[in-house]
Amino acid sequence: MENNALVKIGHYKLGKTLGVGSFGKVKLAEHEKTGKKVAVKILNKQKVKSLGMDEKVRREIKILKLFQHPHIVRLYEVIDTPSDIFVVTEYISGGELFDYIVERGRLLEDEARKCFQQIISGVAYCHRHMVVHRDLKPENLLLDANMHIKIADFGLANIMKDGIFLRTSCGSPNYAAPEVISGRLYAGPEVDVWSCGVILYALLCGSLPFDDENIPNLFKKIRGGIYVLPSFLSEQVRDLISKMLVTDPVARITVENIRKHPWFLTKIPRYIALEENVSVHQTLHIDELVLKMVQDRTGFPRHKVVHALQRGKRNEYTVAYHLIKDSLIKMEIAEQSEAALSESSSSFPIHRTKREEEYTKLYQKYQPTSYSLGCNTSIPHAGQVMLHIYQQLDQLQWKWRECTAYQLKVLVPHSIYSSATHLPPLKIGIQLYKTFDGYVIDLQVSSFSLFSLYTLL
Repeated sequence: MENNALVKIGHYKLGKTLGVGSFGKVKLAEHEKTGKKVAVKILNKQKVKSLGMDEKVRREIKILKLFQHPHIVRLYEVIDTPSDIFVVTEYISGGELFDYIVERGRLLEDEARKCFQQIISGVAYCHRHMVVHRDLKPENLLLDANMHIKIADFGLANIMKDGIFLRTSCGSPNYAAPEVISGRLYAGPEVDVWSCGVILYALLCGSLPFDDENIPNLFKKIRGGIYVLPSFLSEQVRDLISKMLVTDPVARITVENIRKHPWFLTKIPRYIALEENVSVHQTLHIDELVLKMVQDRTGFPRHKVVHALQRGKRNEYTVAYHLIKDSLIKMEIAEQSEAALSESSSSFPIHRTKREEEYTKLYQKYQPTSYSLGCNTSIPHAGQVMLHIYQQLDQLQWKWRECTAYQLKVLVPHSIYSSATHLPPLKIGIQLYKTFDGYVIDLQVSSFSLFSLYTLL
């Protein structure tokens, strides 16, 4: 029987146990100064180390420290003790999306779209911050008290680096992309798109597009893209799912284009529609209303809270500020979501508030960059592609070193692109990748700007 006596850690009073895992437990807690509920994950260092989960824990904490998004679980604080790590996050009371689907069965398109818009909103934020989740599934999507999505469990996530491809097989088989289960190289974002396509199918159909108790048979279905779209789905959502569940990762729809799809834009809440205009490097905006509420509830001096926020500190002042601010954001999101669902047609913001218009003008120049995966070639054989590359390098009189049969390191003398003798040589990595219907030549530039490469081509 659990001891319900209150235990205190830092500024939190620990309450009942919410769950128990292999190397710790999660407890409900209350922040003393604000009275807000939080979840505290207690990780036993010895157990974490014995299970070889050190890297998983470190990765998740590192990523969550970077993130501030309404549809990603919020990390408030990490308290380190000799025996345990206490990870303080927002309290998500509604359980897993998985349980909701099991209980309700297939959702109506409006409700499924609301969930999907929120998932894509969070995934797009991850990708803009160069993070790939790699384990998106309904079990890792939590529901808050307002039935809004929160993406959790970033233990298998990875930081994207330009020109670096991944091979690790991650995530659950039913939601894994063909390139992942086949052990092929992948850039990252495209595997999250596939998983989101499977999740959207599950929301609308109450079942999985790829399912088989026999794992080899399951993998065969996934690799072949073999699934059935029920006739009760609308034409627009059938079109979107079919573009997400494309077995060729190069041809698969991107998150940016998902956000432009007519089905996605229908009844879209304002805060999600406006996200495209907000830079990930936006300047910190300190909300005066929240500051006043922090002062009233905690008695903290205003200047100390502002000072901590401006310096990006994670202490009692910033935790109190973010707890109160997040509770207000949740209410605002709930209002906008309800308003969007009540619209008879698309609720893409036509009549925007003055504040929304200011946000749009301020961040208009920070549109997300569109990325393409290397240069596609129609040459049918890898040897012919490499021969063509060697001929071009020889003609340009550039020096190169062969790393593998399909990977080169190229050195471009500074005299080619500048008369300034003090500049270092331009270094380019060339790698040939196989796709479903051809080859992709990937260029990775170091010691120079990408803009300068374009002037050479």
